[in-house]
Amino acid sequence: MTSGPIGLDLAEVSKANAPAAPSPMDEKDEKHLTIVDDSSQSASARKESLIDADGKEYPTQEEIASLRRVCGSVPWAAYTIAFVELCERFSYYGTTIVFVNFIQNPLPDGSTTGSAGTDGQAGALGLGQRASTGLSTFNSMWAYFMPLVGAYMADQYWGRYKTIQISIFIAIFGHILLIISTVPPVLKHPNGAIACFSVGLIIFGIGTGGFKPNISPLIAEQYETKHPRQYIKVQKSGERTIVDPTMTISRIYMYFYMMINIGALIGQIGMVYAEKYVGFWLSFVLPTIMFSFCPFIMFFMKNKYEMRPPTGSVLAKALKLWGFAMRGRWSINPFRTAKNLRADDFWESVKPSRLGEAKPAWMTFDDIWVDEVRRGLKACTVFLWYPIYWLAYNQMINNMISQAATMELHGAPNDLINNIDPIALVIFIPICDIFLYPFLERSGIRFTPLKRITWGFGLSSASMIAACVTQYYIYKLGGCGTHPSTKDCPPAPINVWVQTIPYLLIAFSEIFASITGLEYAFTKAPKNMRSVVTAVFLFMSAISYAIGEAFVSLSADPLLVWNYGIIAVLAAVAGVGFWAAHHKLDKEEDKLNFIAESSFKGRTQTFGGSNA
Repeated sequence: MTSGPIGLDLAEVSKANAPAAPSPMDEKDEKHLTIVDDSSQSASARKESLIDADGKEYPTQEEIASLRRVCGSVPWAAYTIAFVELCERFSYYGTTIVFVNFIQNPLPDGSTTGSAGTDGQAGALGLGQRASTGLSTFNSMWAYFMPLVGAYMADQYWGRYKTIQISIFIAIFGHILLIISTVPPVLKHPNGAIACFSVGLIIFGIGTGGFKPNISPLIAEQYETKHPRQYIKVQKSGERTIVDPTMTISRIYMYFYMMINIGALIGQIGMVYAEKYVGFWLSFVLPTIMFSFCPFIMFFMKNKYEMRPPTGSVLAKALKLWGFAMRGRWSINPFRTAKNLRADDFWESVKPSRLGEAKPAWMTFDDIWVDEVRRGLKACTVFLWYPIYWLAYNQMINNMISQAATMELHGAPNDLINNIDPIALVIFIPICDIFLYPFLERSGIRFTPLKRITWGFGLSSASMIAACVTQYYIYKLGGCGTHPSTKDCPPAPINVWVQTIPYLLIAFSEIFASITGLEYAFTKAPKNMRSVVTAVFLFMSAISYAIGEAFVSLSADPLLVWNYGIIAVLAAVAGVGFWAAHHKLDKEEDKLNFIAESSFKGRTQTFGGSNA
């Protein structure tokens, strides 16, 4: 067996990269596969480069182990999908950024729209910090629970494109209800305003839930569908390199995430000034207008997109396979059970070829699909750690906004400061892509997805430590002691821009953890379960928000130091636990990426290129 630096069977990898070998019925097509044999090499070092009918050369066993890997070109259709995401995130973050002030603070004296001018604090309903934190947390939890439904509808019935379009119109209807809740005649009746706002929030979340799990796989499929395998590219310098689809997909998600943050940045900055100087109605109208561009862009680009048709949800079959594999492995001793469920033959024993005549009738898939399911479930176990990461991240969208309001703002709105996060992301994502990651690759350092995620946990913990220290000094230096949020309390003598430190740290953590999570969901999921696995990743945010509800009692003076401190400790412990649990899986990274595509598609199965 020829192995690479991580114990990977390079012979198997080479097969996965090569064009599919012709079946007996396709022998007439053998001429399209050319073997270039360098007979001057010894038998052990012989190079057999595979070249397809289009002249594309695939790497040999030796080249897989030795050549530098580079990114491919991103198709222009992917950029239009990224722009759609930019518009959607403009609408989402532009709307939600003002939720805290809308719910928490009362209408300023003499205002009918919630605007407060340069020196005032915008507000509308006056329900307090606990209510604003609770409702904003519910909104986020709901918006990240609904992707499970959106993913199911896409895989089972509509496909990703149609699900996205339907979800856009649902979300626009929710936007309209939010606008109604902010118009001056409605704001005169706070009970009616909060009722309308709450209904709009629910409908808005349904639309967001259908959009999010499908737009992410759709953009990566624009490249992956055309370039599913590694191939050789000779650089201008003459250097032979491997164009790695996994690295290219990583780049796509880097810039996809950058577009998310450009949309969020413009939306948030624009809307906080809209609420402050005009009123909340404008901060809800402008995002709705921006979102309305999305269906038109998707419609005009439909024929340019690479789209996989719905094949029926295979989630039930995957879970049935998992249950079948667990039969006979349970024990009264929990340690023995854990050992049995992690046994090397856990998945091998349920492959159809191993079962032979004992194969159940429902097992209509092939051995490769079993490997894909194993890989997808491994990804889901990775995602189980994310709720703690998101718990730290979520402080940025509620408690840290309130923290800013207790410091010296120097004319800046309190909900403007958290835009340091998207600004940092827009700046540092290209730096990581152009300089940091290539430097590490040239240095022989494999900064694998699981390593990046571990670093993300560490940086999120550091961010919470910075927020905790800031809160401590607000209490210590402020004129109202441990109750700086009291009405008419003067701000603590601390410049609000000290929050730059936690926001920069959380931004770097997003590059390593959040972007990588999207990438991991796409590259590790079976192709007919990509929306579902992406939805599982997004659902971890909903779980985090549910956990966050337990912290609502700490989300007020004088307990905020404890709030940030406990979350910092949890993120640090989770980071250590994450690496301890998955460092062995990290060694399988290339092996998992090189699994060949299964012939099992769901409703339609293909064997040897024909429908069955």
